[in-house]
Amino acid sequence: MTSFHELGLSKSIVATVSSLGFATATPIQAQGIPLVLEGRDLIGLAQTGTGKTAAFGLPIIEMLMAENRRAEARTTRALILAPTRELVNQIGDNLRNFVKKTPLKINQVVGGASINKQQFQLERGTDILVATPGRLLDLIARNALSLAAVTHLVLDEADQMLDLGFIHDLRKIAKMVPAKRQTLLFSATMPKAIADLAHSFLTNPVKVEVTPPGKAADKVEQYVHFVNGQNHKTELLKQALADNPDSRTIVFLRTKHGAEKLMKHLDLTGHSVASIHGNKSQGQRERALKGFRDGSIKTLIATDVAARGIDIPAVSHVFNYDLPEVPDAYVHRIGRTARAGRDGIAIAFCGPDEGRLLRDIERLMGIDIAVASGEPHADMNRGAARNNRRGGNNRNHAQPQGRKDGRAPQGAREDGQKRDKRPAQAAGKGDNGGQNRQDRRPRRQRPSQGAGQNAGRGNRAAGGQRRDS
Repeated sequence: MTSFHELGLSKSIVATVSSLGFATATPIQAQGIPLVLEGRDLIGLAQTGTGKTAAFGLPIIEMLMAENRRAEARTTRALILAPTRELVNQIGDNLRNFVKKTPLKINQVVGGASINKQQFQLERGTDILVATPGRLLDLIARNALSLAAVTHLVLDEADQMLDLGFIHDLRKIAKMVPAKRQTLLFSATMPKAIADLAHSFLTNPVKVEVTPPGKAADKVEQYVHFVNGQNHKTELLKQALADNPDSRTIVFLRTKHGAEKLMKHLDLTGHSVASIHGNKSQGQRERALKGFRDGSIKTLIATDVAARGIDIPAVSHVFNYDLPEVPDAYVHRIGRTARAGRDGIAIAFCGPDEGRLLRDIERLMGIDIAVASGEPHADMNRGAARNNRRGGNNRNHAQPQGRKDGRAPQGAREDGQKRDKRPAQAAGKGDNGGQNRQDRRPRRQRPSQGAGQNAGRGNRAAGGQRRDS
């Protein structure tokens, strides 16, 4: 374990971090902060939720403070680019916590909000600006901002920015910032497109990799229901939500239309639900996240626009109502649960036309996800996943043996209370899920029956190439 005072940060910043409850640095922070303080360009490969904001934010704050000067009007000294409004807002909120009791000024600009108000905020100069690429270029076109004074440039979640079609915007921005600058690029994956981007943006970078691609958090339990269609998915989901009314749940879908349709259906059937996707206004998205964060909304329906922008430790379940087209997106989705040391449950629904998507996910992660109910579809070859890559990376790597019903073994809560973690049985025809089996345990110890039993026991593809989705 590495403490923050060992990383070269000043006493005042360490004191601020300690006051926020952070005692030891995460791996990306422990490896990245000293390199950033040295002024090196950096490629950081790490999944969302690993503490990347502090890894680049703390040393940048340290260096800006050491310069002991103010930003000039309509300029910024440090620029942080992120793909979505939610992620920009999250980064901005975290940085404001870090700069308390300092004169540094932080602003954030995103699409969907008043550009006139943002233009006014930039008038007096900004020390650290967090922005989505599209809105940043809009403001530059209005002469509301110049990037000529940027000394630190950060590209956060670079792979998602490329997926959302921001590559041309990023290249435009690269021409506007000074050649003499420090550039930090953070990404969960390193495909060729990201390598090419890094080559054009960074100078002799140091590469830090702390989380292997396709690795889920260790405390995420994963299960899959093989279903016979969308209606079957909806019934399983509703049963799970009804069985666990106090749980905090995120449900991911592939399209904006599908997310909105499911949200309205759940709302009409009495569930506490809201949705966020690219067609929602900034105000609607912020209100939905606020309600979800404070607990007044229990279920959030989302597209992949939210997969990397939600940092709410209380999320106990993630449902993949639709499997994502890109396997890496699955890892980011289920990373919304099991945060801050907590346990979490990730449930996937696999329809007849999604077998290939599940196979790709399992191949990426090197596991066979435990079956909660149903039978694998005819085109599935699930045994190949674990043979493809050794060394599983989640709690379901070792499949339970000797259980023909595919149910997970019992486990223990984080608080030590025993619980039954057997996943829900399918609600489809001809599958009673073993519910007729006699249960001789006292009534108070019996888990509730029904489709949502497992799902309730624990916690851009949609946006296309939409700017600032």
